[in-house]
Amino acid sequence: MDLLNQIRDLIWGLPLIILLLGTGLYLTILLKGIQIKGLFHALYLAFIKRKEKEPDSQGDISHFEALMTALSATVGTGNIAGVATAITLGGPGALVWMWITGFLGMATKYAEAVLAVKYRIKDKNGQMAGGPMYYLKYGLNLPVLGTLFAIFAFIASFGIGNMVQSNSVAQALAQTFHVPNNFSGVILAFATFLVIIGGIKSIGKVTSAIVPIMILFYIGGALLVILFRIDNLLPAIKLILVSAFSPKAATGGVVGFTLMKTIQSGVARGIFSNESGLGSSPIAAAAAKTNHPVTQALVSMTQTFIDTIVVCTLTGLVIVITNNWNSELTGAALTSVAFQQGLEQLFHSINIGGYIVSIGLILFAYSTLLGWSYYGEKSIEYLLGEKFILPYRILFVILIYFGAVSELKTVWTFADIMNGLMAFPNLIGLIGLSYVIKKVTESYEKDYNV
Repeated sequence: MDLLNQIRDLIWGLPLIILLLGTGLYLTILLKGIQIKGLFHALYLAFIKRKEKEPDSQGDISHFEALMTALSATVGTGNIAGVATAITLGGPGALVWMWITGFLGMATKYAEAVLAVKYRIKDKNGQMAGGPMYYLKYGLNLPVLGTLFAIFAFIASFGIGNMVQSNSVAQALAQTFHVPNNFSGVILAFATFLVIIGGIKSIGKVTSAIVPIMILFYIGGALLVILFRIDNLLPAIKLILVSAFSPKAATGGVVGFTLMKTIQSGVARGIFSNESGLGSSPIAAAAAKTNHPVTQALVSMTQTFIDTIVVCTLTGLVIVITNNWNSELTGAALTSVAFQQGLEQLFHSINIGGYIVSIGLILFAYSTLLGWSYYGEKSIEYLLGEKFILPYRILFVILIYFGAVSELKTVWTFADIMNGLMAFPNLIGLIGLSYVIKKVTESYEKDYNV
């Protein structure tokens, strides 16, 4: 365990954080602030024009379904537990560094999706296959890196995308509703099996139905807390902004936050939440029905906006606004207490805040299972071929049960390692093919007058 912790800390150290942020900054400059100038058009494509079909478009699922599949994998425990952990370690100012990470990550997410659609192929089952392994192989002509990425993603799908999530669901159900872990494991495994056995089309339909509901449910609860503590909103925002650059001045120096700790906490948890640069979500983007890479890339960009700029911000505001940021608690427990205290004036005898967090955690984790099952499936398909897809799905479902009933300290750490390793080949692909991303973007802006 000590060795795994050392490896994880080495991989997720300052060099990777600088590489991820640096790539995002480089792409932001290269694409002339695509996340600013293209945001409203991207939101229009994702939520208003989503039912319209592009002529002669190829793909398996709609833009909206691809976005919801990617969101299902990223809007998860990081939005509830990860934000709380960042604030515990780095103070309220960590939230600002999460915003910066999210802003730069939008350009990275856009670039990933451009390459995913451009270099996707049609497999023997007649479905689209794409992602970092394909643009590393066919775009950058580095198939070894593509294979490495697929191996890391395949292993990560059983950790961060499977057992870690089922364990979170089982713990939430046990603590809030007193459901035995083995019962939770069986139900969760069966519910996942019913969806993933139908492949990406089934996953896309289910995630497009439950992801908007779960996000709106959680956002609604957070906004209710903010409404009841509206007098604390401006002081909370001021505290967040001041402590981002001068933690000791903002907190009186009694908590011991340092600027470096604040930055590292916000950046690391921001990346963990939205996965920009890790290379997972472009696998879903490659399945979208589209006749131009930029169309889906703009839609994919909204994923990071929703995940970090919206959902993570609301979690952070609830924690700071209820003055729980310096609590001894951390993770989901801290978020739960903050919601509970924020709503206790409205619901005196019912822990409605705890229910909101627990239900949100259950839905977020379940949707992550669905999204990551597809990422792992496409990774094993790339490595060993289509005939291994069904065995992978069966193994994935079995491990859901074991994740629900097991202690997972080692799995958590190992999953973090695999997740971090995915970033290195993916970032090489993004930087090496940045000229392609720019060329495709300029072509789209010229043809569509955007």
